[in-house]
Amino acid sequence: MFAKILIANRGEIALRVIRACKELGITTVAVHSEADTESIHVKFADEDVCIGPAASVNSYLSIPRIISAAEVTNADAIHPGYGFLAENPEFAEICESCGIKYIGPPADAIRKMGDKVLARNLMRDAGVPVLPGSENSVEDCDMAIDIARGIGYPVMLKAALGGGGRGMRVAYSDEHLKSLYETARAEARSAFGDPRMYIEKYLEPSRHIEFQLLADRFGNVIHLGERECSIQRRHQKLVEESPSPIVTEEERERLGGIACAGARAIDYESAGTIEFLRNRDGRYYFLEMNTRIQVEHPVSEVVTGMDLIKEQIRLAAGQPLAVGQKDVRIQGHAIECRINAEDSERGFTPNPGEVRGFHVPGGPGVRVDTHVYAGYTIPHHYDSMVGKLIAHGDTREEAAARMRRALEEFYINGIKTTIPFHLKIITDERFLRGEFDTRFVESLERRT
Repeated sequence: MFAKILIANRGEIALRVIRACKELGITTVAVHSEADTESIHVKFADEDVCIGPAASVNSYLSIPRIISAAEVTNADAIHPGYGFLAENPEFAEICESCGIKYIGPPADAIRKMGDKVLARNLMRDAGVPVLPGSENSVEDCDMAIDIARGIGYPVMLKAALGGGGRGMRVAYSDEHLKSLYETARAEARSAFGDPRMYIEKYLEPSRHIEFQLLADRFGNVIHLGERECSIQRRHQKLVEESPSPIVTEEERERLGGIACAGARAIDYESAGTIEFLRNRDGRYYFLEMNTRIQVEHPVSEVVTGMDLIKEQIRLAAGQPLAVGQKDVRIQGHAIECRINAEDSERGFTPNPGEVRGFHVPGGPGVRVDTHVYAGYTIPHHYDSMVGKLIAHGDTREEAAARMRRALEEFYINGIKTTIPFHLKIITDERFLRGEFDTRFVESLERRT
């Protein structure tokens, strides 16, 4: 097992990793920018290193500074969390070349799944169903139109190295596609340094279902059931739950097996997630693979009783999976709301600033993952997440009732948050019936 782990991240995920390390008896090193000097993950780590100014490119995204911090503190492993460098194959390679263990999958697996065109082809070859679309990146707009006509509108134009909802455009006709093509390429070049695009059939409506995987270096792969992630705005998830209200036991077993086969096909190790889209006919199609821990991992932890961060660390240390698929049991139901410092009444505009009052909810079945405290100033330099509120119950109905209570108890003063909007979601009859799709939030915004 590792003696010291450096966490190459910030906020609630950095604190989450620190907690797991403490329980494993591992010394922790926090890195932070000048803007995060007073962040709670810095206070709770055993050691801390300032790695630069507020701008991410000069701190959390600076590989040389992070590696230097690890070397100076004699850390023998680095956990990347999510975001920033978590899906950067070059970072994983540099860590290994410097004799520092990267807590995550091999660089080759990250690279393969990061190229969405290659990922589609690899998953298809592994028996994972993929949407009709281009087998390679599209070379120009005329080629894009030919492919779109072949598979039928609407289509989704996507960045080959895309993620996080960026570099995605839906086209409903030839003219519409022409108007979007160059803009999408420019966004892809700006966001990912690569303008390549590809095309897939756009499912409308659809459900977003993902499977949490764990894999060791000995070829063992298990899944922890599915997460329902259809409640999203502009391809950014707002509410997640496990299990999905629409996935049957037979589908869970079948799709989980398909997801595990996909991971084995690329010699995957560590925690990862394979995501599917489900159409109105109940057919599932591969969307992408996330080669990192997900923001929404707590719902899977709550219903399975497994600590995914500890599992990541054990797997990176070369230990085999301690459990087999037959040992995984889904107990009850869990729902997670991502609480952001945003004004939902004004187009979800970020609302950073000083948190003058802060009280988290408690009681049976309630968990809060947050790095915020009264007196803390949420900086404007990074994402606006305040924390994650997770409610667990024996049934979906009980989990929803607990979530409503917890949202009403959650007190944050000084900034605007998305708590009021989450209350609208959690009390909506369509949500309570489990009758929603990826367009749900749009319809809710129109109503309000």
